[in-house]
Amino acid sequence: MKQFLTLLLLIPALAFAQGDAALEAARKKLEAKNFTGANADLTKLIDANPKNKVALSLRGQARMGLQDFYGAIGDFNIAVEIDSTFAEALNFRGESKMNLGDDDAAIADLNKAIKFNPRYTDAYTNRGFAKFNVEDLQGAYFDFSKALELGPADADKYFNRGVIKAELGEFISAIDDYTKAIELDSKDANLYNYRGVAFYNTSNFDKAILDYNEAIKLDAKDPFKFENRALAKTASKDLKGALADYNKSIELDGTDPETFNLRGVLKNTMEDYDGAIADYTKAIELDDTNPVYYDNRALSKTEKENYAGAVEDYTSSIELYPSDPETYYQRGLVKLLMNNNYDACLDLKRADDLGSTDAKAAIKKNCK
Repeated sequence: MKQFLTLLLLIPALAFAQGDAALEAARKKLEAKNFTGANADLTKLIDANPKNKVALSLRGQARMGLQDFYGAIGDFNIAVEIDSTFAEALNFRGESKMNLGDDDAAIADLNKAIKFNPRYTDAYTNRGFAKFNVEDLQGAYFDFSKALELGPADADKYFNRGVIKAELGEFISAIDDYTKAIELDSKDANLYNYRGVAFYNTSNFDKAILDYNEAIKLDAKDPFKFENRALAKTASKDLKGALADYNKSIELDGTDPETFNLRGVLKNTMEDYDGAIADYTKAIELDDTNPVYYDNRALSKTEKENYAGAVEDYTSSIELYPSDPETYYQRGLVKLLMNNNYDACLDLKRADDLGSTDAKAAIKKNCK
């Protein structure tokens, strides 16, 4: 009888060990990004024990990997019902809600995760992303800094905080974080690209170009890196080099209207007005709702003395954005060139009403 009782005690222990082994096997599949396999294994464990909160949390993570965020939230809900202090489930439920665009609900979950585990680095990182999404930049700055404080330090943590610093206009401090990130991961092209943007915003164009060079060396298929370098080369007066970069950017992706617009601005500066007009026209074909593209094309048409075409473009711009004094002012100037002083003065008066100081001076000179 004594031996029988001993066996009864051993059987649950053996079952528990087998459950642990199955959980670890599922974890390894998760780490290997075999989300389908992990989901199947964990479903078997949950069928055998519906109150297994760890298995529920892991299956939720597998479903996240499968982009089934609603299913993941369902698993995390049950895990939290079993244990309301289960920080891991709260963290991943918050991350799932963030992926569904519900950042406020995500923050509420992540607050709880941090409350129950104040040293939960990933929860601070996730909350930082959610706060960034709701434009709470100071809150995001605190969370990313806390994630760095808790460690371990890695390139992503420095990069995240660097992005927030740049958004706050703290470009020199952002450069410091990007530099630390590069020291930890020198093969990530985006780190050089972002640091290049920060250097550009501090008017350090030579260093920006060096960073863009490195970014392009590591990733020569990203059109935005060429576009960024083109902006820096333009600022450094290397107009031919900038044009080559815009050409390459468009070669890689000919669907971005802003790249055509920027190349048009450059061509206008180089007095290639026909080329500029062609680029602005392409930008408008890709996005006919941006008034800036019409304004820019109007400027190039004015240089070509196509005044009627310029007035037409300014009119289109005004229809899209009727409260910009500069557009009325520029259309008024073109009408003066056409000797249409009456209509020109109406435009200048409207620009003056909207706050244009240039228009006020033009009225004194041209309108009686």
